[in-house]
Amino acid sequence: MPQNPTLGFLLHDVARLLRKRFEQRTRDIGLTRTQWQTLVYLARLEGASQKQLAEMMEVEPITLARVADKLCEKGLIERRPDETDRRINRLHLTDLSRPLISELHARGDATRAEALEGISAEDLARFFEILLAMKTNLVGACRSTACE
Repeated sequence: MPQNPTLGFLLHDVARLLRKRFEQRTRDIGLTRTQWQTLVYLARLEGASQKQLAEMMEVEPITLARVADKLCEKGLIERRPDETDRRINRLHLTDLSRPLISELHARGDATRAEALEGISAEDLARFFEILLAMKTNLVGACRSTACE
């Protein structure tokens, strides 16, 4: 690592290492990163359409459709027709997936605890404030550029 890493490189490295460590912790579950991410996102927005979920996850709809196919095969999600538009499928978790999602959350908590070891609550709170301010700044900059 360079002596003075840039903010972008450091944030990227930390995010990559968090993902890598989480993947190490969840390897025994037998899901790909995209599969477990789909389950977690779906837990946040149960009954989402495939299109909505793809947008939330920032993946192409065809990519999500393939992941959903695999998760359906594993019995972890199910597609249900939309009540008003039969062209739309809504995705729902199955009873089989709910304990798995709880386990993923527990392993995520353990990974975060490992990453945050030795960091005070005050420092962490300030860090979150800074990250949220950065996010707000960047969302605003992205919106203003899109309008030009």
